[in-house]
Amino acid sequence: MARSKKKLGEILVGWGLLNSAQADKAAQVAKASGKRMGEALVELGFVTEDQVSKALAHQFGMEYVDIAAQGMSSKIDLKLVPDDLVKKFLILPMSKNGGRLQLVIHDPMDLEMLDMLRFRLNVEIEPKLAARSQIKQFLDGGGGKKDKAIAPTESLISESMDRTVDRSVDRSMDKSIDIASEDAPIVRLCNRILTEAVNMRASDIHIEPMADRVRLRYRIDGVCIERDNLPSRMQNALLSRVKLMSSMNIAEKRVPQDGRIKLPVNDVQIDFRVSACPAYHGESVVLRILRPESVRIGLVNIGFEPDTLAAFNKIIRRPNGIFLVTGPTGSGKTTTLYSALDTLNRPDKKIITAEDPVEYNFTGINQCQVRENIGLTFSAILKSMLRQAPNIILVGEIRDKEVAEIAIQAALTGHLVFSTLHTNDAPSAITRLVDMGVKPFLVASSIQAVLAQRLIRIICKQCKVPDPEPDHKYLNLTGITPEEADGKIMKGAGCDNCARTGYRGRQGIFEMMVMTAAIRDLAFKLAPVSELRRAALHAGMRPLVGDGKIKILSGRSTPDEIARSTQVDLDNISSGAAA
Repeated sequence: MARSKKKLGEILVGWGLLNSAQADKAAQVAKASGKRMGEALVELGFVTEDQVSKALAHQFGMEYVDIAAQGMSSKIDLKLVPDDLVKKFLILPMSKNGGRLQLVIHDPMDLEMLDMLRFRLNVEIEPKLAARSQIKQFLDGGGGKKDKAIAPTESLISESMDRTVDRSVDRSMDKSIDIASEDAPIVRLCNRILTEAVNMRASDIHIEPMADRVRLRYRIDGVCIERDNLPSRMQNALLSRVKLMSSMNIAEKRVPQDGRIKLPVNDVQIDFRVSACPAYHGESVVLRILRPESVRIGLVNIGFEPDTLAAFNKIIRRPNGIFLVTGPTGSGKTTTLYSALDTLNRPDKKIITAEDPVEYNFTGINQCQVRENIGLTFSAILKSMLRQAPNIILVGEIRDKEVAEIAIQAALTGHLVFSTLHTNDAPSAITRLVDMGVKPFLVASSIQAVLAQRLIRIICKQCKVPDPEPDHKYLNLTGITPEEADGKIMKGAGCDNCARTGYRGRQGIFEMMVMTAAIRDLAFKLAPVSELRRAALHAGMRPLVGDGKIKILSGRSTPDEIARSTQVDLDNISSGAAA
Protein backbone atom coordinates (compact mmCIF):
# COMPACT_ATOMS: atom_id res chain seq x y z
CA MET A 1 0.00 0.00 0.00
CA ALA A 2 1.66 3.18 -1.21
CA ARG A 3 0.38 5.96 1.01
CA SER A 4 -0.38 9.42 -0.39
CA LYS A 5 1.48 12.34 1.18
CA LYS A 6 -1.77 14.30 1.41
CA LYS A 7 -3.75 14.26 4.65
CA LEU A 8 -7.34 13.07 4.79
CA GLY A 9 -8.75 16.58 5.18
CA GLU A 10 -6.71 17.86 2.25
CA ILE A 11 -8.01 15.08 0.01
CA LEU A 12 -11.63 15.83 0.87
CA VAL A 13 -11.08 19.57 0.39
CA GLY A 14 -9.47 18.85 -2.96
CA TRP A 15 -12.50 16.82 -3.98
CA GLY A 16 -14.83 19.69 -3.08
CA LEU A 17 -16.58 17.74 -0.33
CA LEU A 18 -15.19 19.89 2.46
CA ASN A 19 -14.02 23.46 2.99
CA SER A 20 -10.96 24.54 4.93
CA ALA A 21 -12.96 25.87 7.88
CA GLN A 22 -14.72 22.55 8.31
CA ALA A 23 -11.45 20.66 8.05
CA ASP A 24 -9.91 22.87 10.75
CA LYS A 25 -12.92 22.42 13.05
CA ALA A 26 -12.81 18.65 12.63
CA ALA A 27 -9.07 18.66 13.39
CA GLN A 28 -9.77 20.56 16.63
CA VAL A 29 -12.47 18.08 17.65
CA ALA A 30 -10.23 15.13 16.80
CA LYS A 31 -7.38 16.56 18.87
CA ALA A 32 -9.61 17.35 21.86
CA SER A 33 -11.25 13.92 21.91
CA GLY A 34 -8.42 11.68 20.79
CA LYS A 35 -10.50 10.54 17.82
CA ARG A 36 -9.28 10.12 14.26
CA MET A 37 -9.91 12.84 11.70
CA GLY A 38 -12.33 10.68 9.71
CA GLU A 39 -14.43 9.89 12.78
CA ALA A 40 -14.62 13.57 13.72
CA LEU A 41 -15.68 14.57 10.19
CA VAL A 42 -18.52 12.04 10.17
CA GLU A 43 -19.65 12.87 13.71
CA LEU A 44 -19.81 16.57 12.82
CA GLY A 45 -21.93 15.74 9.78
CA PHE A 46 -19.55 17.36 7.27
CA VAL A 47 -19.15 14.24 5.13
CA THR A 48 -20.56 10.73 5.04
CA GLU A 49 -18.76 7.61 6.18
CA ASP A 50 -18.63 6.39 2.57
CA GLN A 51 -16.89 9.59 1.47
CA VAL A 52 -14.32 9.22 4.26
CA SER A 53 -13.71 5.61 3.24
CA LYS A 54 -13.16 6.61 -0.39
CA ALA A 55 -10.69 9.29 0.70
CA LEU A 56 -8.86 6.83 2.96
CA ALA A 57 -8.65 4.35 0.08
CA HIS A 58 -7.10 7.10 -2.06
CA GLN A 59 -4.75 8.10 0.76
CA PHE A 60 -3.50 4.54 1.30
CA GLY A 61 -3.51 3.51 -2.37
CA MET A 62 -6.23 0.92 -1.88
CA GLU A 63 -9.28 -0.08 -3.88
CA TYR A 64 -12.60 1.18 -2.52
CA VAL A 65 -15.46 -1.36 -2.46
CA ASP A 66 -19.13 -0.37 -2.38
CA ILE A 67 -20.73 -3.28 -0.52
CA ALA A 68 -24.23 -1.96 -1.25
CA ALA A 69 -23.65 -1.98 -5.02
CA GLN A 70 -25.76 -4.35 -7.08
CA GLY A 71 -24.17 -7.75 -7.52
CA MET A 72 -21.49 -7.14 -4.87
CA SER A 73 -22.97 -9.70 -2.44
CA SER A 74 -22.27 -12.49 -4.95
CA LYS A 75 -18.55 -11.64 -4.87
CA ILE A 76 -18.27 -12.14 -1.09
CA ASP A 77 -17.54 -15.62 0.22
CA LEU A 78 -17.77 -15.77 4.01
CA LYS A 79 -16.63 -19.39 4.02
CA LEU A 80 -13.05 -18.31 3.29
CA VAL A 81 -12.52 -16.92 6.82
CA PRO A 82 -13.67 -18.37 10.18
CA ASP A 83 -16.87 -16.77 11.46
CA ASP A 84 -15.28 -15.61 14.74
CA LEU A 85 -12.70 -13.53 12.83
CA VAL A 86 -15.34 -12.02 10.53
CA LYS A 87 -17.43 -10.84 13.48
CA LYS A 88 -14.51 -9.75 15.65
CA PHE A 89 -12.77 -7.61 13.04
CA LEU A 90 -15.74 -6.78 10.74
CA ILE A 91 -14.06 -8.09 7.59
CA LEU A 92 -15.43 -9.61 4.38
CA PRO A 93 -13.42 -12.13 2.31
CA MET A 94 -13.96 -11.78 -1.46
CA SER A 95 -11.82 -14.36 -3.21
CA LYS A 96 -8.77 -16.54 -2.69
CA ASN A 97 -6.26 -17.31 -5.40
CA GLY A 98 -3.44 -19.57 -4.36
CA GLY A 99 -1.93 -18.09 -1.24
CA ARG A 100 -3.47 -14.64 -1.72
CA LEU A 101 -6.77 -13.56 -0.11
CA GLN A 102 -8.74 -10.48 -1.18
CA LEU A 103 -10.18 -9.05 2.03
CA VAL A 104 -12.49 -6.08 2.60
CA ILE A 105 -11.54 -4.12 5.74
CA HIS A 106 -12.66 -0.77 7.17
CA ASP A 107 -9.51 0.46 8.95
CA PRO A 108 -6.38 0.75 6.79
CA MET A 109 -4.29 1.74 9.83
CA ASP A 110 -4.93 -1.48 11.76
CA LEU A 111 -1.70 -3.14 10.67
CA GLU A 112 -1.69 -5.39 13.74
CA MET A 113 -4.95 -6.98 12.59
CA LEU A 114 -3.57 -7.63 9.10
CA ASP A 115 -0.43 -9.24 10.55
CA MET A 116 -2.51 -11.45 12.84
CA LEU A 117 -4.75 -12.53 9.94
CA ARG A 118 -1.73 -13.36 7.78
CA PHE A 119 -0.41 -15.58 10.57
CA ARG A 120 -3.76 -17.16 11.47
CA LEU A 121 -4.89 -17.84 7.89
CA ASN A 122 -1.43 -18.51 6.46
CA VAL A 123 -2.10 -16.34 3.40
CA GLU A 124 -0.97 -13.06 1.95
CA ILE A 125 -3.65 -10.38 2.41
CA GLU A 126 -4.74 -8.09 -0.43
CA PRO A 127 -6.81 -5.51 1.49
CA LYS A 128 -9.65 -3.48 -0.02
CA LEU A 129 -11.51 -0.74 1.82
CA ALA A 130 -15.21 -0.26 2.57
CA ALA A 131 -17.24 1.76 5.05
CA ARG A 132 -17.60 0.05 8.44
CA SER A 133 -21.37 0.59 8.47
CA GLN A 134 -21.73 -1.16 5.10
CA ILE A 135 -19.77 -4.19 6.31
CA LYS A 136 -21.81 -4.33 9.52
CA GLN A 137 -25.09 -3.99 7.64
CA PHE A 138 -24.07 -6.82 5.32
CA LEU A 139 -23.27 -9.10 8.26
CA ASP A 140 -26.32 -8.08 10.33
CA GLY A 141 -28.56 -8.70 7.34
CA GLY A 142 -27.38 -12.28 7.07
CA GLY A 143 -25.35 -11.74 3.91
CA GLY A 144 -26.28 -8.55 2.16
CA LYS A 145 -29.98 -8.48 2.94
CA LYS A 146 -31.32 -5.20 4.21
CA ASP A 147 -32.61 -4.89 7.75
CA LYS A 148 -36.33 -5.29 8.18
CA ALA A 149 -38.48 -2.32 8.97
CA ILE A 150 -39.71 -1.83 12.51
CA ALA A 151 -43.11 -3.37 11.76
CA PRO A 152 -42.68 -6.17 9.19
CA THR A 153 -45.86 -7.45 7.64
CA GLU A 154 -45.24 -11.00 8.82
CA SER A 155 -45.41 -11.41 12.59
CA LEU A 156 -42.63 -13.64 13.87
CA ILE A 157 -44.08 -13.32 17.33
CA SER A 158 -47.50 -14.48 16.19
CA GLU A 159 -45.97 -17.59 14.66
CA SER A 160 -44.51 -18.67 18.00
CA MET A 161 -47.70 -17.68 19.77
CA ASP A 162 -49.94 -19.73 17.50
CA ARG A 163 -47.78 -22.81 17.98
CA THR A 164 -48.24 -22.37 21.73
CA VAL A 165 -51.98 -21.80 21.68
CA ASP A 166 -52.70 -24.78 19.42
CA ARG A 167 -51.84 -27.14 22.25
CA SER A 168 -54.12 -25.50 24.82
CA VAL A 169 -57.24 -24.12 23.19
CA ASP A 170 -59.61 -24.62 26.10
CA ARG A 171 -57.19 -24.96 28.99
CA SER A 172 -55.79 -22.50 31.48
CA MET A 173 -52.63 -20.89 30.12
CA ASP A 174 -51.06 -20.92 33.58
CA LYS A 175 -51.30 -24.69 33.88
CA SER A 176 -50.83 -25.91 30.32
CA ILE A 177 -47.81 -24.01 29.04
CA ASP A 178 -44.27 -24.97 29.97
CA ILE A 179 -42.44 -21.72 30.82
CA ALA A 180 -39.13 -23.32 31.76
CA SER A 181 -38.19 -25.78 29.02
CA GLU A 182 -35.93 -24.23 26.41
CA ASP A 183 -37.92 -25.99 23.67
CA ALA A 184 -41.28 -24.62 24.79
CA PRO A 185 -42.89 -22.21 22.29
CA ILE A 186 -43.42 -19.53 24.96
CA VAL A 187 -39.69 -19.69 25.74
CA ARG A 188 -38.81 -19.27 22.07
CA LEU A 189 -41.27 -16.39 21.88
CA CYS A 190 -39.64 -14.54 24.80
CA ASN A 191 -36.13 -15.12 23.44
CA ARG A 192 -37.27 -13.88 20.03
CA ILE A 193 -38.71 -10.69 21.54
CA LEU A 194 -35.50 -9.95 23.45
CA THR A 195 -33.23 -10.69 20.49
CA GLU A 196 -35.33 -8.72 18.02
CA ALA A 197 -35.47 -5.68 20.32
CA VAL A 198 -31.68 -5.67 20.69
CA ASN A 199 -31.19 -5.99 16.92
CA MET A 200 -33.61 -3.12 16.31
CA ARG A 201 -31.56 -0.88 18.67
CA ALA A 202 -34.44 -0.58 21.16
CA SER A 203 -33.73 0.88 24.59
CA ASP A 204 -36.87 -0.56 26.24
CA ILE A 205 -39.37 -3.36 25.72
CA HIS A 206 -42.90 -2.65 26.97
CA ILE A 207 -45.30 -5.56 27.59
CA GLU A 208 -48.63 -3.97 28.47
CA PRO A 209 -51.84 -5.93 29.19
CA MET A 210 -54.96 -4.27 27.75
CA ALA A 211 -58.64 -5.16 28.04
CA ASP A 212 -58.63 -7.32 24.90
CA ARG A 213 -54.95 -7.90 24.08
CA VAL A 214 -51.34 -7.63 25.26
CA ARG A 215 -49.58 -4.75 23.55
CA LEU A 216 -45.86 -5.13 22.73
CA ARG A 217 -43.89 -1.96 22.08
CA TYR A 218 -40.21 -1.12 21.56
CA ARG A 219 -38.70 2.28 22.35
CA ILE A 220 -36.31 3.14 19.51
CA ASP A 221 -34.40 6.44 19.44
CA GLY A 222 -36.60 7.67 22.29
CA VAL A 223 -39.94 6.98 20.57
CA CYS A 224 -42.26 4.04 21.38
CA ILE A 225 -43.23 1.97 18.34
CA GLU A 226 -45.92 -0.71 18.50
CA ARG A 227 -44.47 -4.05 17.40
CA ASP A 228 -47.32 -6.51 17.83
CA ASN A 229 -50.54 -7.32 19.69
CA LEU A 230 -50.82 -10.69 21.43
CA PRO A 231 -54.15 -12.28 22.43
CA SER A 232 -55.13 -11.94 26.09
CA ARG A 233 -54.88 -15.72 26.58
CA MET A 234 -51.08 -15.38 26.17
CA GLN A 235 -50.77 -12.85 28.98
CA ASN A 236 -50.14 -15.10 32.01
CA ALA A 237 -47.68 -17.40 30.23
CA LEU A 238 -45.69 -14.53 28.72
CA LEU A 239 -45.43 -12.52 31.94
CA SER A 240 -44.63 -15.62 34.00
CA ARG A 241 -41.78 -16.52 31.64
CA VAL A 242 -40.29 -13.01 31.83
CA LYS A 243 -40.54 -13.05 35.64
CA LEU A 244 -38.94 -16.48 35.80
CA MET A 245 -36.04 -15.30 33.61
CA SER A 246 -35.50 -12.24 35.82
CA SER A 247 -35.63 -14.21 39.13
CA MET A 248 -38.88 -12.62 40.34
CA ASN A 249 -41.57 -14.28 42.42
CA ILE A 250 -44.00 -15.67 39.82
CA ALA A 251 -46.81 -16.09 42.36
CA GLU A 252 -46.65 -12.46 43.55
CA LYS A 253 -48.77 -10.19 41.36
CA ARG A 254 -49.96 -7.60 43.89
CA VAL A 255 -46.80 -5.53 44.46
CA PRO A 256 -44.09 -4.12 42.14
CA GLN A 257 -40.99 -6.25 41.58
CA ASP A 258 -37.58 -5.66 40.02
CA GLY A 259 -35.20 -8.13 38.43
CA ARG A 260 -32.46 -8.62 35.84
CA ILE A 261 -31.88 -10.88 32.86
CA LYS A 262 -28.51 -11.68 31.28
CA LEU A 263 -28.76 -13.00 27.73
CA PRO A 264 -26.14 -13.36 24.98
CA VAL A 265 -27.29 -11.69 21.75
CA ASN A 266 -25.00 -11.87 18.70
CA ASP A 267 -22.15 -13.07 20.96
CA VAL A 268 -22.51 -10.00 23.20
CA GLN A 269 -23.73 -10.32 26.79
CA ILE A 270 -26.75 -8.01 27.16
CA ASP A 271 -28.32 -7.03 30.50
CA PHE A 272 -32.06 -6.40 30.78
CA ARG A 273 -33.29 -4.49 33.84
CA VAL A 274 -36.84 -5.68 34.43
CA SER A 275 -39.65 -3.89 36.25
CA ALA A 276 -43.09 -5.42 36.88
CA CYS A 277 -45.85 -3.12 38.11
CA PRO A 278 -49.47 -4.16 38.87
CA ALA A 279 -51.94 -2.41 36.55
CA TYR A 280 -55.70 -2.59 35.97
CA HIS A 281 -55.61 -5.45 33.43
CA GLY A 282 -52.60 -7.25 34.86
CA GLU A 283 -48.90 -6.63 35.44
CA SER A 284 -47.20 -4.17 33.10
CA VAL A 285 -43.60 -5.23 32.45
CA VAL A 286 -40.80 -3.03 31.11
CA LEU A 287 -37.37 -4.37 30.21
CA ARG A 288 -34.61 -1.76 30.00
CA ILE A 289 -31.86 -2.90 27.62
CA LEU A 290 -28.39 -2.14 28.95
CA ARG A 291 -25.62 -2.35 26.37
CA PRO A 292 -22.05 -2.24 27.71
CA GLU A 293 -20.78 -0.31 24.67
CA SER A 294 -23.38 2.46 25.04
CA VAL A 295 -21.47 4.16 27.86
CA ARG A 296 -18.12 3.84 26.11
CA ILE A 297 -19.01 5.64 22.90
CA GLY A 298 -16.72 8.59 23.67
CA LEU A 299 -17.53 12.17 24.56
CA VAL A 300 -17.54 13.43 20.95
CA ASN A 301 -20.08 10.81 19.92
CA ILE A 302 -22.40 11.98 22.67
CA GLY A 303 -22.85 15.23 20.74
CA PHE A 304 -20.63 17.82 22.42
CA GLU A 305 -19.65 20.80 20.31
CA PRO A 306 -15.89 21.56 20.41
CA ASP A 307 -16.16 24.51 22.83
CA THR A 308 -18.48 22.63 25.22
CA LEU A 309 -16.26 19.54 25.02
CA ALA A 310 -13.20 21.63 25.91
CA ALA A 311 -15.00 23.13 28.92
CA PHE A 312 -16.29 19.68 29.96
CA ASN A 313 -12.81 18.11 29.79
CA LYS A 314 -11.42 20.99 31.85
CA ILE A 315 -14.10 20.66 34.54
CA ILE A 316 -13.82 16.88 35.00
CA ARG A 317 -10.06 17.16 35.49
CA ARG A 318 -10.31 19.60 38.42
CA PRO A 319 -9.07 18.18 41.73
CA ASN A 320 -12.22 18.96 43.73
CA GLY A 321 -15.73 20.38 43.61
CA ILE A 322 -19.12 19.15 42.42
CA PHE A 323 -20.10 18.62 38.80
CA LEU A 324 -23.85 18.13 38.29
CA VAL A 325 -25.67 16.76 35.24
CA THR A 326 -29.36 17.61 35.08
CA GLY A 327 -32.29 16.64 32.90
CA PRO A 328 -35.42 14.49 32.90
CA THR A 329 -35.44 10.70 33.06
CA GLY A 330 -34.04 9.19 29.87
CA SER A 331 -32.03 12.24 28.84
CA GLY A 332 -28.67 10.44 28.89
CA LYS A 333 -27.29 11.73 32.20
CA THR A 334 -25.86 8.35 33.21
CA THR A 335 -24.16 7.89 29.83
CA THR A 336 -22.51 11.32 30.12
CA LEU A 337 -21.18 10.68 33.62
CA TYR A 338 -19.99 7.16 32.82
CA SER A 339 -18.21 8.50 29.73
CA ALA A 340 -16.47 11.02 31.97
CA LEU A 341 -15.47 8.27 34.42
CA ASP A 342 -14.24 6.11 31.55
CA THR A 343 -12.01 9.00 30.47
CA LEU A 344 -10.66 9.49 34.01
CA ASN A 345 -10.33 5.78 34.89
CA ARG A 346 -6.57 5.42 35.29
CA PRO A 347 -4.41 3.44 37.73
CA ASP A 348 -3.42 6.62 39.60
CA LYS A 349 -7.06 7.56 40.35
CA LYS A 350 -9.31 5.86 42.91
CA ILE A 351 -12.95 6.13 41.82
CA ILE A 352 -15.92 5.03 43.95
CA THR A 353 -19.59 5.18 42.94
CA ALA A 354 -22.87 4.88 44.85
CA GLU A 355 -25.64 3.81 42.47
CA ASP A 356 -29.24 2.63 42.57
CA PRO A 357 -29.02 0.36 40.68
CA VAL A 358 -25.54 -0.40 39.30
CA GLU A 359 -26.36 -0.53 35.58
CA TYR A 360 -22.92 -0.96 33.99
CA ASN A 361 -19.85 -2.60 35.44
CA PHE A 362 -16.48 -0.89 34.94
CA THR A 363 -13.12 -2.53 35.49
CA GLY A 364 -11.01 -0.46 37.88
CA ILE A 365 -13.95 1.40 39.48
CA ASN A 366 -15.36 0.53 42.91
CA GLN A 367 -19.14 0.45 42.43
CA CYS A 368 -21.51 0.25 45.40
CA GLN A 369 -25.15 -0.84 45.09
CA VAL A 370 -27.68 1.01 47.28
CA ARG A 371 -29.77 -1.41 49.38
CA GLU A 372 -32.16 0.60 51.48
CA ASN A 373 -33.86 -2.51 52.93
CA ILE A 374 -30.68 -3.25 54.95
CA GLY A 375 -29.80 0.37 55.66
CA LEU A 376 -27.23 0.72 52.86
CA THR A 377 -28.48 4.11 51.69
CA PHE A 378 -26.78 6.78 49.57
CA SER A 379 -25.81 8.68 52.72
CA ALA A 380 -24.41 5.55 54.43
CA ILE A 381 -22.31 4.66 51.39
CA LEU A 382 -21.09 8.25 51.04
CA LYS A 383 -19.94 8.40 54.66
CA SER A 384 -18.04 5.15 54.19
CA MET A 385 -16.59 6.36 50.86
CA LEU A 386 -14.83 9.28 52.49
CA ARG A 387 -12.85 6.86 54.67
CA GLN A 388 -11.67 5.04 51.51
CA ALA A 389 -9.53 8.02 50.36
CA PRO A 390 -11.00 8.31 46.84
CA ASN A 391 -10.03 10.92 44.25
CA ILE A 392 -13.37 10.85 42.45
CA ILE A 393 -16.85 10.05 43.78
CA LEU A 394 -20.00 9.47 41.74
CA VAL A 395 -23.36 9.69 43.49
CA GLY A 396 -26.10 8.28 41.27
CA GLU A 397 -28.57 10.99 42.25
CA ILE A 398 -28.86 13.72 44.88
CA ARG A 399 -32.33 13.11 46.28
CA ASP A 400 -32.39 14.84 49.68
CA LYS A 401 -30.64 17.26 51.99
CA GLU A 402 -28.53 14.63 53.78
CA VAL A 403 -26.99 13.24 50.57
CA ALA A 404 -26.49 16.78 49.19
CA GLU A 405 -24.66 17.98 52.32
CA ILE A 406 -22.37 14.93 52.46
CA ALA A 407 -21.53 15.37 48.76
CA ILE A 408 -20.77 19.05 49.33
CA GLN A 409 -18.56 18.27 52.34
CA ALA A 410 -16.70 15.73 50.21
CA ALA A 411 -16.17 18.38 47.52
CA LEU A 412 -14.93 20.93 50.06
CA THR A 413 -12.46 18.44 51.54
CA GLY A 414 -10.62 17.76 48.30
CA HIS A 415 -12.74 15.28 46.33
CA LEU A 416 -14.19 15.59 42.86
CA VAL A 417 -17.89 14.65 43.04
CA PHE A 418 -20.14 13.78 40.08
CA SER A 419 -23.88 13.48 40.47
CA THR A 420 -27.26 13.99 38.78
CA LEU A 421 -30.24 16.14 39.66
CA HIS A 422 -33.73 16.34 38.17
CA THR A 423 -34.15 19.92 36.93
CA ASN A 424 -35.17 21.30 33.54
CA ASP A 425 -32.12 23.52 33.00
CA ALA A 426 -28.70 24.22 34.47
CA PRO A 427 -29.43 27.35 36.60
CA SER A 428 -32.36 25.61 38.31
CA ALA A 429 -29.92 23.18 39.96
CA ILE A 430 -28.78 25.97 42.28
CA THR A 431 -32.26 26.77 43.57
CA ARG A 432 -33.15 23.06 43.75
CA LEU A 433 -30.32 22.40 46.21
CA VAL A 434 -31.30 25.43 48.29
CA ASP A 435 -34.91 24.21 48.31
CA MET A 436 -33.66 20.89 49.72
CA GLY A 437 -32.31 22.83 52.71
CA VAL A 438 -28.63 23.15 51.76
CA LYS A 439 -27.14 26.45 52.93
CA PRO A 440 -26.60 28.89 50.03
CA PHE A 441 -22.95 29.56 50.87
CA LEU A 442 -22.21 25.80 50.64
CA VAL A 443 -23.89 25.58 47.25
CA ALA A 444 -22.08 28.66 45.96
CA SER A 445 -18.65 27.49 47.11
CA SER A 446 -18.78 23.81 46.15
CA ILE A 447 -20.35 23.60 42.69
CA GLN A 448 -17.93 23.92 39.77
CA ALA A 449 -20.36 23.52 36.87
CA VAL A 450 -23.81 22.26 35.94
CA LEU A 451 -24.58 20.53 32.64
CA ALA A 452 -28.20 20.27 31.45
CA GLN A 453 -28.93 17.93 28.58
CA ARG A 454 -31.56 16.32 26.36
CA LEU A 455 -31.40 13.58 23.72
CA ILE A 456 -32.41 14.34 20.13
CA ARG A 457 -32.88 12.04 17.15
CA ILE A 458 -30.31 12.26 14.36
CA ILE A 459 -31.27 12.30 10.68
CA CYS A 460 -30.62 8.99 8.94
CA LYS A 461 -27.41 9.37 6.92
CA GLN A 462 -28.56 6.99 4.19
CA CYS A 463 -31.70 8.97 3.25
CA LYS A 464 -30.70 12.52 4.26
CA VAL A 465 -31.94 15.08 1.74
CA PRO A 466 -32.36 18.89 1.75
CA ASP A 467 -35.70 20.11 3.08
CA PRO A 468 -36.97 22.54 0.40
CA GLU A 469 -39.83 23.87 2.53
CA PRO A 470 -39.00 23.71 6.25
CA ASP A 471 -41.81 24.69 8.64
CA HIS A 472 -41.27 28.38 9.52
CA LYS A 473 -42.95 27.88 12.90
CA TYR A 474 -40.18 25.52 13.99
CA LEU A 475 -37.50 27.75 12.46
CA ASN A 476 -38.81 30.64 14.59
CA LEU A 477 -38.88 28.48 17.69
CA THR A 478 -35.26 27.46 17.25
CA GLY A 479 -34.11 30.99 16.40
CA ILE A 480 -33.14 30.29 12.79
CA THR A 481 -33.55 33.15 10.30
CA PRO A 482 -34.48 32.56 6.64
CA GLU A 483 -30.94 33.61 5.67
CA GLU A 484 -29.39 31.06 8.02
CA ALA A 485 -31.79 28.34 6.85
CA ASP A 486 -31.14 28.86 3.15
CA GLY A 487 -30.16 25.43 1.78
CA LYS A 488 -28.96 24.13 5.16
CA ILE A 489 -32.08 22.46 6.58
CA MET A 490 -32.04 18.70 6.08
CA LYS A 491 -34.52 15.90 6.67
CA GLY A 492 -34.73 12.14 6.37
CA ALA A 493 -36.70 10.93 3.37
CA GLY A 494 -37.27 7.53 4.99
CA CYS A 495 -35.62 4.23 4.05
CA ASP A 496 -35.16 0.65 5.28
CA ASN A 497 -32.15 1.71 7.35
CA CYS A 498 -34.32 3.97 9.54
CA ALA A 499 -37.59 2.03 9.22
CA ARG A 500 -39.08 4.94 7.23
CA THR A 501 -38.84 7.33 10.19
CA GLY A 502 -36.11 9.56 8.73
CA TYR A 503 -34.10 9.26 11.97
CA ARG A 504 -31.49 6.77 13.14
CA GLY A 505 -29.55 7.19 16.37
CA ARG A 506 -29.47 9.95 18.98
CA GLN A 507 -27.11 12.61 20.27
CA GLY A 508 -27.26 15.07 23.13
CA ILE A 509 -27.84 18.79 23.20
CA PHE A 510 -26.31 20.61 26.16
CA GLU A 511 -26.11 23.81 28.14
CA MET A 512 -23.02 24.11 30.31
CA MET A 513 -23.14 26.61 33.18
CA VAL A 514 -19.65 27.11 34.57
CA MET A 515 -19.74 28.84 37.96
CA THR A 516 -18.26 32.33 37.82
CA ALA A 517 -17.77 34.86 40.62
CA ALA A 518 -20.98 36.65 39.57
CA ILE A 519 -23.05 33.43 39.56
CA ARG A 520 -21.62 32.37 42.94
CA ASP A 521 -22.56 35.77 44.37
CA LEU A 522 -26.13 35.44 43.05
CA ALA A 523 -26.39 31.92 44.50
CA PHE A 524 -25.20 33.18 47.89
CA LYS A 525 -27.84 35.95 47.79
CA LEU A 526 -30.65 33.46 46.91
CA ALA A 527 -31.27 35.11 43.55
CA PRO A 528 -34.18 33.73 41.50
CA VAL A 529 -33.57 31.35 38.58
CA SER A 530 -34.20 34.11 36.02
CA GLU A 531 -31.29 36.17 37.36
CA LEU A 532 -29.01 33.15 37.54
CA ARG A 533 -29.89 32.34 33.94
CA ARG A 534 -29.17 35.88 32.73
CA ALA A 535 -25.79 35.80 34.46
CA ALA A 536 -24.96 32.40 32.96
CA LEU A 537 -25.91 33.53 29.44
CA HIS A 538 -23.83 36.69 29.93
CA ALA A 539 -20.89 34.47 30.96
CA GLY A 540 -21.15 32.52 27.70
CA MET A 541 -23.55 29.65 28.44
CA ARG A 542 -25.22 28.42 25.26
CA PRO A 543 -28.83 27.35 25.97
CA LEU A 544 -30.24 23.99 24.95
CA VAL A 545 -32.12 25.43 21.99
CA GLY A 546 -28.95 27.24 20.88
CA ASP A 547 -26.99 23.98 20.92
CA GLY A 548 -29.86 22.39 19.00
CA LYS A 549 -29.63 25.17 16.41
CA ILE A 550 -26.04 24.14 15.69
CA LYS A 551 -27.21 20.56 15.15
CA ILE A 552 -29.87 21.78 12.71
CA LEU A 553 -27.61 24.01 10.63
CA SER A 554 -24.93 21.30 10.45
CA GLY A 555 -27.50 18.90 9.00
CA ARG A 556 -27.60 16.52 11.96
CA SER A 557 -31.18 17.05 13.14
CA THR A 558 -34.40 18.88 12.28
CA PRO A 559 -36.09 22.02 13.69
CA ASP A 560 -39.19 20.12 14.84
CA GLU A 561 -37.06 17.55 16.68
CA ILE A 562 -35.17 20.28 18.55
CA ALA A 563 -38.41 22.11 19.43
CA ARG A 564 -39.91 18.86 20.75
CA SER A 565 -36.87 17.88 22.78
CA THR A 566 -36.37 21.29 24.38
CA GLN A 567 -40.04 21.38 25.41
CA VAL A 568 -40.67 24.73 23.77
CA ASP A 569 -44.21 26.09 24.17
CA LEU A 570 -45.09 25.97 20.49
CA ASP A 571 -48.46 27.70 20.63
CA ASN A 572 -47.41 30.66 22.75
CA ILE A 573 -44.19 31.39 20.89
CA SER A 574 -45.62 30.89 17.42
CA SER A 575 -48.58 33.14 18.16
CA GLY A 576 -46.25 35.72 19.58
CA ALA A 577 -44.07 35.54 16.50
CA ALA A 578 -47.09 35.92 14.28
CA ALA A 579 -48.21 39.00 16.15
